[in-house]
Amino acid sequence: MNQILISEKIYITREMQQKRRAYKVLYMFSILTLIALLAYYVYAEKNRNDQEALGQEILAQLNDGTTVEEDEIVISLDEDNNEGAEAVEPIPIQDEPEHEAPSSTVQTSNGSTYNTESVLTYPKLGISYPVLSEESDALLKISLCKYWGPSPNQVGNYCIVGHNYKSGKMFGKLSMAATGDEVQLKDLAGNVVRYSVYNIYIVEPTDVTCTSQLTNGKREVTLITCTNYGKQRLIVKAREI
Repeated sequence: MNQILISEKIYITREMQQKRRAYKVLYMFSILTLIALLAYYVYAEKNRNDQEALGQEILAQLNDGTTVEEDEIVISLDEDNNEGAEAVEPIPIQDEPEHEAPSSTVQTSNGSTYNTESVLTYPKLGISYPVLSEESDALLKISLCKYWGPSPNQVGNYCIVGHNYKSGKMFGKLSMAATGDEVQLKDLAGNVVRYSVYNIYIVEPTDVTCTSQLTNGKREVTLITCTNYGKQRLIVKAREI
């Protein structure tokens, strides 16, 4: 028995003790890092939910006809990325719309006001959001945004951009779009026009063809979001039924 105890003391060297302490420190650091990452995820998800709730509040007011005023806006493009989602970066525009779209100003419960000009509904995918008149990093966190084109439901190519959230919010389910799906667009007058998806494809960020206004006198809607971790763009095009 004494020989066993002596042997144990001999083999537990100072180097082994240092390694044990290092392993303990590394273990505690890993646990703390995991807790910090979990807390960040919970905070970020709550923040996204709070921001999207504003979009749904805007949608409810539009459906109820509760708006502050109508106004004319100029589309502005913001090149910032959105943290926590596959960011949508603006791409150069070649074809300019003939006129700017009228918008309605909606005030939310937090006192903020947002210019909106239409409501997009994709019944199959459960997508229903107001389309804000301007596009910026902050606005993309609230709802879908108009990217380019004429007034909603007018002749031309009405382009809408939205974030691709893994949770399925915004355009998070757009990858499940299929040819023949119905897309609905309601304008400020309450008119609903039905569109049918006729093309789905992926492009590089520098490819601007999806924004072309050459529609042969027809009304079209183009939905744009990011894919492949923001490296490319998913394009879903629909034409009036």
